[in-house]
Amino acid sequence: IRMPARRNGVSTRKRPEGSMPARRRRGDPEQARHFRAAGTVFAGIATAFAFVACTGAGADSDRLPPPSDEWTYYGGQNSFNRYSPLTQIDGENVDAVQVLWRRPAVDGALTAEYPELDFNNYLRGTPVLVDGTLYAPNAVGLVEAFDPGTGETRWVQRPESEEDVRGRSFRGVAYWRGSGTGSGDGGADGGVGDSAGRIISVRGPSMYALDAATGKRVASFGDGGRVDLQLPAGGRYGWSSGPIVVGDVIVLAGTVDGAGDGGTEWRGSVREDIRGFDARTGRLLWTFHVIPEEGEFGADTWGGGSLAESGDLGSWCCLSADDELGYVYVPLSAPTSAYYGGHRPGDNLFSNSLVALDAATGERVWHFQMVHHDIWEYDTVGPPVLGRIHVDGRAIDAVMQASKTAFLYTFDRRTGEPVWPIEEVEVPQSTVPGEATSPTQPIPSRPPAFDRQGVTPEDVIDFTPEIRERALALADSLVMGPLFTPPMERESVEGKIGTYVIPGAWGAGNWNTGAFDPETGVYYAVSHTLPNVWSLSENPEPGEMEFGTQGGWPRAEIEGLPLVKPPWGRITAIDMNRGEHLWMAANGDGPNDHPLLEGLDLPPLGNANRPAPLVTGSLLFIGEGSDAVIGTPDTHWGTTFRAYDKGTGEVVWETELPSGTTGGPMTYLHEGKQYIVVAVGGSEHPAEYVALGLP
Repeated sequence: IRMPARRNGVSTRKRPEGSMPARRRRGDPEQARHFRAAGTVFAGIATAFAFVACTGAGADSDRLPPPSDEWTYYGGQNSFNRYSPLTQIDGENVDAVQVLWRRPAVDGALTAEYPELDFNNYLRGTPVLVDGTLYAPNAVGLVEAFDPGTGETRWVQRPESEEDVRGRSFRGVAYWRGSGTGSGDGGADGGVGDSAGRIISVRGPSMYALDAATGKRVASFGDGGRVDLQLPAGGRYGWSSGPIVVGDVIVLAGTVDGAGDGGTEWRGSVREDIRGFDARTGRLLWTFHVIPEEGEFGADTWGGGSLAESGDLGSWCCLSADDELGYVYVPLSAPTSAYYGGHRPGDNLFSNSLVALDAATGERVWHFQMVHHDIWEYDTVGPPVLGRIHVDGRAIDAVMQASKTAFLYTFDRRTGEPVWPIEEVEVPQSTVPGEATSPTQPIPSRPPAFDRQGVTPEDVIDFTPEIRERALALADSLVMGPLFTPPMERESVEGKIGTYVIPGAWGAGNWNTGAFDPETGVYYAVSHTLPNVWSLSENPEPGEMEFGTQGGWPRAEIEGLPLVKPPWGRITAIDMNRGEHLWMAANGDGPNDHPLLEGLDLPPLGNANRPAPLVTGSLLFIGEGSDAVIGTPDTHWGTTFRAYDKGTGEVVWETELPSGTTGGPMTYLHEGKQYIVVAVGGSEHPAEYVALGLP
């Protein structure tokens, strides 16, 4: 159904016609294997037989990605399906997979030159493979090129100065193949013109174009290979999942000193607009205002003068694109502040929205807002995944957008029309003075939510009578309710310390959620259950923001055990041709060696972490996440890397990595051998890239 124009809809523009084994961190391997056999997979709507029968229509030869040995974008390809058709590693031989090479998070030449260089072990990057070379951001954000068969260095991006060498990792780089018409005009330090392929990267407030063969900056791009990303309004450009190239346009999103995450002190912040740049010259082509300016569509959704001062809304995770349509899909985050919005009455477009833009012009084609007037920090942060599905006999080129709320919104990616009805449903209202929550929120009819939403006392953990008694006592101190229950004002309800919000601010879905198999039409949602306890208090000295949170992301736990029942980390297979769940499996053992659980025969409980999936023509691969990942609870990570049967969710293989996974895995074929590469790191292990494959 088409949503009311005041909230969601398409623009009036004319659309185009047609279409290394390591010691286990915890638990006993044999016992863990027994648990998996005993009940890792939770029954869904379909059996393994039904998986084959109902998803066979997913394949469609004219829209399947071309067979590829490469991994050309952070998410595999611009469709961001985290899929490869490679099948050399399969269920019959996966037991033979071993570590083939390892590469440190920062090349040895840099650490030798800068021996005092310090960096975080949260290595976020996923390499790309193009024309026989791997390219990846290192732990300080510089690009490194290396041999896909050995991991040996080919080149390393040079920092601009000794002061500039420090930095942090980001998620990915983009590749522009070049025009084939360049003049070879030379570049900074000997770079080339626009006839050769370029690696496009973002590091801090700068975007770089590097010659793919040498790593040298391209002189004809920006100022000697660099474009300044600072915005006129000020604020330091600080975060990006990396750019995406659509044709000859580089589309870039990110955050700029954003206040939304902890922004309980400020009304305003920098607006984190989306921009398009010429891939040849670096010239700014267009800017899309994430908060409309006066007179633009959506300006009337910001009341009380908030249009002039509100900010944030950046797209800090992932972009995708339909190269044929020339559309780029942009998920946008929450406004300032993410937990109190009394100063910004209205729906606040384009916060918490998926926006489809014409990559050539930056013009809005259509949008859909998934949370009106956000006060839960329910950013739209998962990647918009593109794929063809078949619904009621009709082929649909879809975009599937996972949300922090655990809903998977599905649209015709050309028009923005929902594939299944989405209804505006009445939700609980805030009692905090000055707050004006939306009376309704958009709830999709299909598919069902892929993680827990809302909570009642019956949902608390009950491993033992003692644990249940303690859990119920804790629950009694919390305001509980359905999805979209607002944070309470502190001390406004007798005996209550705050509102138990589930999903929490880290969401059910996040940057790691989602892989799509175009052969079967199955979407794999990876999620975690990590609620928060929120309460708002009036500022003692009224300033710009009337109410603020207690800070941080507080949780309700029993000696570290989450209050609600497991699984706390899960994988859900969803048949997108029917909008139905096929199976659900706990991902990881979770804290099953906790002292309170001693002597209990428990199945895997799942890790409340954010590992990303990789789906191939044969298997589904995923790690357990790492304690280096921001927001990870103690014990909710592991070093195990697994392969799952795509049709049943059964674990068919596992191995121990040097540490937990921190980035998304990728795969490619090099000289006839399939490799899987993933970033790992942790508080007790240095970050590195690890390559796996058959001997």
